[in-house]
Amino acid sequence: MEVNLSTRRGLARAITRVESRRTDHQAEARKLLSSVMSETGKSQRIGITGVPGVGKSTFIDAFGTMLTEMGHKVAVLAVDPTSQRSGGSILGDKTRMARLSVDEKAFVRPSPAGETLGGVARKTRESLLLCEAAGYDVILVETVGVGQSETVVANMVDFFLVLMLPNAGDDLQGIKKGVLEVADLIAVNKADIDEKAAKRAQRHYQNALHILEPVDPSWSPPVLTCAGATGDGLKELWDTIELHKKKTEESGSRDKRRADQQLTWMNELIQDGLMAAFRSHPDVVAKLAAMKQGVETGAIPASAAAEQLLEAFGVEGF
Repeated sequence: MEVNLSTRRGLARAITRVESRRTDHQAEARKLLSSVMSETGKSQRIGITGVPGVGKSTFIDAFGTMLTEMGHKVAVLAVDPTSQRSGGSILGDKTRMARLSVDEKAFVRPSPAGETLGGVARKTRESLLLCEAAGYDVILVETVGVGQSETVVANMVDFFLVLMLPNAGDDLQGIKKGVLEVADLIAVNKADIDEKAAKRAQRHYQNALHILEPVDPSWSPPVLTCAGATGDGLKELWDTIELHKKKTEESGSRDKRRADQQLTWMNELIQDGLMAAFRSHPDVVAKLAAMKQGVETGAIPASAAAEQLLEAFGVEGF
């Protein structure tokens, strides 16, 4: 497959090939990724999460536009939720990022989350590498914003930003501890709507962070306020991200974080490959339907069914 990553059309084609489940396309995608690896790893990788309604798309539109005006090339990998009933996805992020989607220095790619946990598309990591190879020096990964497993995105970025609402700070019961534990920065968005509420929420989140152990000993996650609609606080937020980069590079934790992420990615790919081989094994296929039915009706214990299927696959001593 010959692609020109220097154009947005060429990059889009490459990502489409990476996302394809066709065996021949996957082989081409692996070859392409291997050929561009030397051009990757030079960007600032930022994950952005927050509950639906917090204003992620509006924030990213303003934040990304500010960065392109500063001379950066910005890629946005926006993951849309996939319906569990129909399998469909809205993929409306481009319409919600009106300025960034037409910016020549930006690339916005909506992708369906599919069945992947953590609100991250199955091939988000590969898409990120392709964006880096195409010369984008800031990669923003916008996640779905639902579910405790949202923190999966932290395993592929350098900086994890959590957006919060100003009127949700009173109820600490509503804070997802798992998300805050991996946050590098919390930003109370929509501060322009109610500045007092935003400041109050800021204090609540600061207090909450004091009882949590930071992800990196060289960095204490701050809590800022901002407004994606007006752009207020975005420059301070970017300066904080740059400061985090400087500190983690000096401590060596940035390189370690990326190395750990690569190993995690490798292990996940191995698990995916083993599951695919398991599901396609002829002896497993022959037994799977009957085993599922037996477990559903309570005729067969789940452990016994798993043991028989694994033995059919060739795994003994389960």
